[in-house]
Amino acid sequence: MSGDGWRSALNAAVLIAGLLAAWQLLYWFAGEAALKPPLATFRYTAQLVASEAFWPHLSESMRAFAAALAIAVAVGLAIGFWLGFHRLSGQVFEPMLVAIYSIPKITLYPILLLAFGLGMPAKIAFGAIHGIIPVSLFTINAVRNINPILIKTGRTLKLGPAEMVRSILFPAALPEIFTGLRVGFSLTLIGTLLGEMFAAQRGLGYLLMTAIGLHNVDLIMAVTLLLILFAATVSTVLLAIDRRLHRYT
Repeated sequence: MSGDGWRSALNAAVLIAGLLAAWQLLYWFAGEAALKPPLATFRYTAQLVASEAFWPHLSESMRAFAAALAIAVAVGLAIGFWLGFHRLSGQVFEPMLVAIYSIPKITLYPILLLAFGLGMPAKIAFGAIHGIIPVSLFTINAVRNINPILIKTGRTLKLGPAEMVRSILFPAALPEIFTGLRVGFSLTLIGTLLGEMFAAQRGLGYLLMTAIGLHNVDLIMAVTLLLILFAATVSTVLLAIDRRLHRYT
């Protein structure tokens, strides 16, 4: 391992140790009614993961999240390329996207329930609407920042819209687009979990909401820990890819 690798590993170890120490101190301050200590939470989490009842909830959440993320990426990229490449459309519709993005998404949930009903479709829709707009906005800016010479070259070669996107726009804008995908990943995960918390019979969000209703602190801490570990792991990988893409552009 190189010197930078050792330094990164040491920084990560120090950060984790500091977080665990802060967690333990917060437990001593708040008490059993609000928190569980790290060791007890890790022990209960291992028991939860080993139980058969946990896996249907995990499977439900991952399927809903995967579908929501796929929709958010596909729709967000399509909107972003359209508004970024077609200047007039961008000037008209980009302010609308920004205005919609500022609306608290929870206010739209009753509408989604009426449109999709209870269950998987509503969770997917609620997760997707959290991710579509950030992916779109990052893609719009990425396309607008492309070197105009590349676009002129594509027009000189008489490339069609699909070929222009595939051969010129997407490769040139990929680093900034990937940053939008990283943000969209986090927001889509939040949206999916919120959807499960309010109208679902299965899923990690439902499990968390049930634990809150029953004041089951052990289950609350265990589910929260699993979500943090998943989000932090994937975000770390995405951030490393993001930095590499920016380094080589």
